[in-house]
Amino acid sequence: MTSARAILLLHCPDRQGIITDVTGFITRNRGNIVYLDQYVDTMDKRLFMRVEWELDGFAIEERKQIFKAFQEQIGVGYDMDANVFFSDEKPRMAIFVSKMSHCLYDLLARYQAGEWDVEIPCIVSNHEDLRYVADQFGIPFYVWSIAADKSNVEQVEREEMELLQKEKVGFVVLARYMQLISDKMIARYPHHIINIHHSFLPAFKGAKPYHQAYERGVKIIGATSHYVTKDLDAGPIIEQDVVRITHKDTPDSLVAKGRDLEKIVLSRAVTKHIERKILTYKNRTIVFG
Repeated sequence: MTSARAILLLHCPDRQGIITDVTGFITRNRGNIVYLDQYVDTMDKRLFMRVEWELDGFAIEERKQIFKAFQEQIGVGYDMDANVFFSDEKPRMAIFVSKMSHCLYDLLARYQAGEWDVEIPCIVSNHEDLRYVADQFGIPFYVWSIAADKSNVEQVEREEMELLQKEKVGFVVLARYMQLISDKMIARYPHHIINIHHSFLPAFKGAKPYHQAYERGVKIIGATSHYVTKDLDAGPIIEQDVVRITHKDTPDSLVAKGRDLEKIVLSRAVTKHIERKILTYKNRTIVFG
């Protein structure tokens, strides 16, 4: 059985000696490094780094003290933006859905198959339609209907956030949730709300983007998964993919291929987030392998 590991994610202005000092802190405390990846953005002159080490035999036994000691000895001197996570502490993920089931089924199937070291304490929706899916997987399903005039949106979101806090949710996945997320919730979960949509935006807006693409005779379709920010569908991109299509495709086949892509791209993004392999800077992501 794999021993527990510490995962350090950081970025800071690039200068000589950073990697030596970071790895030196770990080795001085008898940590065995099992993963190290780093990238330097030469345009912004900034270093991004992910390092993982085994906790067995590590000199700093109290976990809360690891980050404190690192910051005092290394982080402050390099003006680092850093976080420490632990591999045996499962993140808790909430799923938000509306009426489309393809992404929800894919997420729950991967969860049930044990692909992800994650807990899903709740599924939230603005419709009753997919309750049966949650029931199949034994996950509590909560519905808050949005009034046609949007008059209850603030109350609904306040109650949703209360649920997320009660369930100690660490991040949210929008599995084709067809409601806007308020700035208040985004601020509560910065870079911790993951969305999925087709990659036609902003070209083909509206309810039937694949039909619009068919009318225009496009040759590729795609999907994009990103973190949600105040700018609609313009947050840091985590994962994208495309598939080629031909004149033989119909609007229905475009929809089918698009949904397959959405499932795959969303699952890749969620995987990277669970594995703590994403750093955000400005409006971009650095995604480690």
